[in-house]
Amino acid sequence: MDSLSRFRLFSFSSSSLIIVLFLFYRSVVGQSLPFPASDIWAKDSELHGFRGILRDEAVAMIKQLGKISDSDGYLERTFLSPASKIATKLIISWMEDAGLQTWVDPIGNIHGRILAANSSADTLLLGSHMDTVIDAGMYDGPLGIISAISALKVLNVTGELQSLRRHVEIIAFSDEEGVRFQSTFLGSAVIAGVLPLKSLNMTDKSGLTVGDVLRYNYFDPTEEALLELKYDPEKIWGYIEVHIEQGPVLEHLGQSVGVVEGIAGQSRLKVTVKGTQGHAGTVPMHMRQDPMAASAELIVLLENLCRNPEKFMSWSDSDESSLAGLVCTVGEISCWPSASNVIPGQVVFTVDVRVMNNKAREAVLYQLSDQIYQICDRRTVGCTIDNNHNADAVMCDSDLSLQLKNAAHSGLNILSSDSGEITDEIPKLMSGAGHDAMAIAHLTKVAMLFVRCRGGVSHSPVEYVLDNDVWAAGITILEFLRKM
Repeated sequence: MDSLSRFRLFSFSSSSLIIVLFLFYRSVVGQSLPFPASDIWAKDSELHGFRGILRDEAVAMIKQLGKISDSDGYLERTFLSPASKIATKLIISWMEDAGLQTWVDPIGNIHGRILAANSSADTLLLGSHMDTVIDAGMYDGPLGIISAISALKVLNVTGELQSLRRHVEIIAFSDEEGVRFQSTFLGSAVIAGVLPLKSLNMTDKSGLTVGDVLRYNYFDPTEEALLELKYDPEKIWGYIEVHIEQGPVLEHLGQSVGVVEGIAGQSRLKVTVKGTQGHAGTVPMHMRQDPMAASAELIVLLENLCRNPEKFMSWSDSDESSLAGLVCTVGEISCWPSASNVIPGQVVFTVDVRVMNNKAREAVLYQLSDQIYQICDRRTVGCTIDNNHNADAVMCDSDLSLQLKNAAHSGLNILSSDSGEITDEIPKLMSGAGHDAMAIAHLTKVAMLFVRCRGGVSHSPVEYVLDNDVWAAGITILEFLRKM
């Protein structure tokens, strides 16, 4: 037998070695081990980064949740929809399996909580959103919920859950994307106490308002009732959110996770252009008041303004840098009566504007509005602009972010211990996408962990996160909880 064959014959995995030792002890000594067998399995799992829970189970949960949709053929799960209620039951079952006390609040947020031994301790919040965009990927939102549940499940399995220094609560927020009512952060804004009352009057495509939907779910959203749902900032220690990056930076750097420094501010507008409806074949071109042609010009204006803001706005050299990262999008457009042989009478489209500097965003909105009204006047069509959503930019807390960064470094080194590779510095990133952390920042300090996604693609069915990167997210939260 050659040396390689001997090596293979006598090579055991740590799990196999434990089994052999356990059987040998029982057969020779004739009794059970002098310490709980669960301690062996817990240690063995720890040596392998709790792969079964943090990776395999977590990925399976993400895929299972990704099958719960309001539509056939693609993923769509919006605020308090039938699919969201099915998903709620599933998430509650996972939270309870992790040893958490659970409940659902009147706005549809799902809560899972474990109390510390010290009843006067403050609370760490973990979470993300359970709703999706239309034709969504399955990682955006659920990754943050499930990685938190998985980390707490590990602590439950190892017997550490009851010895946490702080209360820990996971919240699966009911609405972050704002697809149904075009008003983001409904779930987290209620928890933070910053939901504008006017949001209750926003309507979905069926004509129902937010208030109508809440009342159908047996909750009368008066100002007093909403304030009762607000958390006391004195009792909250901080908020951590895990989320896919939704961009290509981590993939470019070859890194699985990164820590977020700040989140860009954003505004959402609804622009309504009204003209004169008419026959497509009988109204001469020079006599038309066509809202579709006007909207086309307005959309091109938006693109030009956001690509080359210096051509539209007067800025000092120092102010120009505040426009770095400016992005503007028209993501939805509709017309009436929407017939091929009819000049439309009305066109409605949305505008999404994002940039890190709040004053720069306000200046862009002012310039855009001014240009829109000028074009509409020249084309003799009517224009109205409704500002449906504003969220100021948020900077993540430096101390909390440092703790999260250290947890990521520690966790990734556990995962790379088999290869002998040491994890490099954890990258720092800015977020152009909005997150529930923006609303919760009104309540407490926040930090975020970004997770690499393939090609930087999100809000798409091809959105994908490597199984090992899901694992990296889970072990980062586990290490954070152990050391907080």
